[in-house]
Amino acid sequence: MFENPDAAARCVLLKKINTIAVVGLSPNPSRPSYGVAQALQGFGFRVIPVHPAAREILGERVYPSLADVPEHIDLVDVFRNAEHIDGVVDECLALGLQAIWIQEGIVNEPAAARAQAGGMMVIMDRCIYRDYRDQCSDA
Repeated sequence: MFENPDAAARCVLLKKINTIAVVGLSPNPSRPSYGVAQALQGFGFRVIPVHPAAREILGERVYPSLADVPEHIDLVDVFRNAEHIDGVVDECLALGLQAIWIQEGIVNEPAAARAQAGGMMVIMDRCIYRDYRDQCSDA
């Protein structure tokens, strides 16, 4: 059974990263992904939107896939339904990415296990915004 890293390990991760690729970041300001990504920008993180149909979100150029992002990605934050997590994990593993955060309400234990087996740090079914704000930020 999957278990998330403890709060201290999650904070260590969030304090050492700069660039977060947000897969499934919606251009719609009423969607949770938009609000979370906007808050992450406010905390000082570089947010790279990954969405197949948008051009610009939150003032950032959007890329259709992780493989299209031309810069280093420290963490992949995923706002996709559980059935799409396998493909995101495959892409992360193929790119040698080190960490994936699967947002609150999204659970795909086989995909999480594959990501861990591939050497990735995996956080699943947790809100990155709330974890950072409540447990990791110095504010």
